[in-house]
Amino acid sequence: MTDHAVHPTPAFAPHDHQACETRALDQARDRLAENGARLTPVRRRTLEILLESHRAMGAYEVLDRLAAEGFGRQPPVAYRALEFLVEHGLAHRLQRLNAFAACLHPGHDHAPAFLICRSCDMLAELPAAPVRDALTALAAENGFQVERVTIEALGLCPACAGTQP
Repeated sequence: MTDHAVHPTPAFAPHDHQACETRALDQARDRLAENGARLTPVRRRTLEILLESHRAMGAYEVLDRLAAEGFGRQPPVAYRALEFLVEHGLAHRLQRLNAFAACLHPGHDHAPAFLICRSCDMLAELPAAPVRDALTALAAENGFQVERVTIEALGLCPACAGTQP
């Protein structure tokens, strides 16, 4: 039994979300300082918006929130902030949803796997190093060099699974 089976991810378990959000913001600030980058007001607010709930958000949803708070309504405002967060390991782009989610482990370089609830859009970020390593080894056996791996699994979270017939 893995540690993750014993300790479910915060997205699917009750937890102190304020502490979760504060920890992620602190780690983001520290990571950017180490890299000589800045968390400008629009970048910080974008990250805060992503951290508000454990779900992915589309760029236009983020843009609407930023615009309502006076950051501008031009799409590049949101896209630049989101791209910066992804580039610096503070957010992930979820291809299947064409959306973004805050990284819950921004102080660590990792290859995450995402469990995405098809009913409520909640998501959990899990470490996927063993899966990534197995895929990289299989690829290498076929002469392929893996540069990036993102694993996205679609299903039902515990709360939604309990409500499905």
